[in-house]
Amino acid sequence: MTAVTAEVHTDDRAWDDGLIARRARPEGGAPAADPWRGPGEHWWGEPWEGAGGGPPAAGPVPDGGREDGGGGWDGGVPYRAPVRTPPHHHRYEESLRARLHALRELVGLSRTRLDGEVLGEAGRILDEVAARRRLSGAYTVVAVAGATGSGKSTLFNTLAGAQLSETGIRRPTTGVPVACVWEGGRDGWDGWDGGADGLLERLGVPPRARRRVPPRDPALHGLVLVDLPDHDSAVPGHREQVDRLLRLVDAVIWVADPEKYADAVLHERYLRPLAGHAEVTFVVLNQTDRLPAEDVGTVMDDLRRLLDEDGMALGEHGEPGATVLALSALTGEGVDELRRSLGGLVSGRRAAGLRLAADVDGAVARLRPVYVVDSPHGPAGLTELAREEFEDRLAASVGAAAAGQTAERLWLRHAEQACGTPWARLLRWSEERRGYGGRRGESLAAGTEGTAGPAVAVARPVLAQAVRTLAEEASAGLPQPWARSVREAAWRGARGLPEALEAAIAGAGDQLGEPVGDPDRAPYGAPGGGARHRSGRGGGREAHGERPFPRPRWWTVAAVGQVLLLAAQLLGGWLLVDLLVDGPGPAGVWPPVSLLVGGALGGPLLAWCCRLAARGPARAYGLEREHGLRRLATGWGQAWVLEPVAAELLRYREVREQYAVATGGTVRT
Repeated sequence: MTAVTAEVHTDDRAWDDGLIARRARPEGGAPAADPWRGPGEHWWGEPWEGAGGGPPAAGPVPDGGREDGGGGWDGGVPYRAPVRTPPHHHRYEESLRARLHALRELVGLSRTRLDGEVLGEAGRILDEVAARRRLSGAYTVVAVAGATGSGKSTLFNTLAGAQLSETGIRRPTTGVPVACVWEGGRDGWDGWDGGADGLLERLGVPPRARRRVPPRDPALHGLVLVDLPDHDSAVPGHREQVDRLLRLVDAVIWVADPEKYADAVLHERYLRPLAGHAEVTFVVLNQTDRLPAEDVGTVMDDLRRLLDEDGMALGEHGEPGATVLALSALTGEGVDELRRSLGGLVSGRRAAGLRLAADVDGAVARLRPVYVVDSPHGPAGLTELAREEFEDRLAASVGAAAAGQTAERLWLRHAEQACGTPWARLLRWSEERRGYGGRRGESLAAGTEGTAGPAVAVARPVLAQAVRTLAEEASAGLPQPWARSVREAAWRGARGLPEALEAAIAGAGDQLGEPVGDPDRAPYGAPGGGARHRSGRGGGREAHGERPFPRPRWWTVAAVGQVLLLAAQLLGGWLLVDLLVDGPGPAGVWPPVSLLVGGALGGPLLAWCCRLAARGPARAYGLEREHGLRRLATGWGQAWVLEPVAAELLRYREVREQYAVATGGTVRT
């Protein structure tokens, strides 16, 4: 009863993607057309139904009305009162409408993530829904199916009350489907409205094989009975024709005989796969006249047992399910009970809805492995912990921590150079002059490392591990197709990310190494900040586009203190030399000694105090460098990896919600 097609579509309407776009009513426009109703169709969920499935046609009206304004009946076709659909019917159809809409959204959201063959069954059902709703809903199509010699054509003729389908000993007897339409017979109306022609065209019943009978039972009005070829026929094409028609009819009467009621082909090929369609299935044991009366019950019990093994629910004790009857089409015994059961199905006009609901159930059940994982724990998704771990690994891949430590040491080195004693500077200059010029080159290079930004090489193995771990954690607990889609989204975003990070770090420059605690400079990006030119030292580099290393004011104060202490040393030394040459003066030797010793000890002490004071700002400067790199790497990682993964997980969540509606229940997401 099911077919798989690679292309998914419904009549002339294209699928829409619930994540990318939504159908919206234009401002001030009329409500959008119902996507679940064919052109001119009014038969599901409508309060009035006529013979053709629509509202009452224009014609004679009751209570003293003629179309020409007269005061009585005009002698034309008698008025046929419309039939009001029961309220529970509307609720049922609304539920089915919602499920079909959810199935359509489900296919639209999944078509780029799943194979066409996986969604083919759901697409076929949506196609059949669109085709069926374009046709009249006032008719119920019931097929009579069975094996060779089961007497289905005889039963067809008995139900019709006329010899419409050929019967005989020759096998197979039925070569083409024969249809019988019950027209008229309600409220005194008798006529052919042609509403069943579209259904018969859809079934492929040739005009020469169409029959019409006036129903003796008004409850059978609207019944379209179709006699199918034998499903086990040896003639080529008969089985394919039966399989095609079984996918299109609203209900099926399976006719079995005492010899073939346990046939494996009947149960394994048809009844077992169609177990979900029990409410629109009749299983009749024909030819009971060939059995002793005491054996009929035994055979029926065995038939019920086989149906139970097939998984088909039996409609007994008021429970919904298949109708199982014993009858003899030849003698007419039990046929009236079948006719009453058919009348109840036809008059309720729910067969098409029940059939489609069963089709949806089957399609949704087959789609379950690609949407739901039977696990006590649902999918974890993109947790906060997974995000933090990804950001940590991403920061490690660009060397954020190492860059922060380097910037901290650089700040300390500059502080030592700015606040150190002049003698230490002279010693360093002397060492460089004696052959340690490389250190000066390194120092100069380091002087611009924290501000201009070095050429950073992203650690690609670390970055790949970050993406791999994130993809595995985000896809854990998802069905295989969606887990693969999440992983592909992560790796697709990571493609080219190392190069983009390297270019971004090289171009970020000033934003990565902002000084901390410098009162002379505004934060980067603030008015006057980041672009302020300084005069004096460093102005040459700044003129060439390089930022000078930040110099806090207290460095200048410390440098001035070192100069004063050096002057005290020089003054004390000069006075001491003068004292030695000219002899002690009135003040004695203590003033020059005090100046010399105080200057000699005060310089290193001031430098040591500056080193202690520089640790905090240096640490802050290093952290700012580290955080700047981390923010940059996190921003690129979020845009290239995290957001695509989150979008894929959001799509899956929406798909799960639509799947829950399509199942008619609730699925934990």
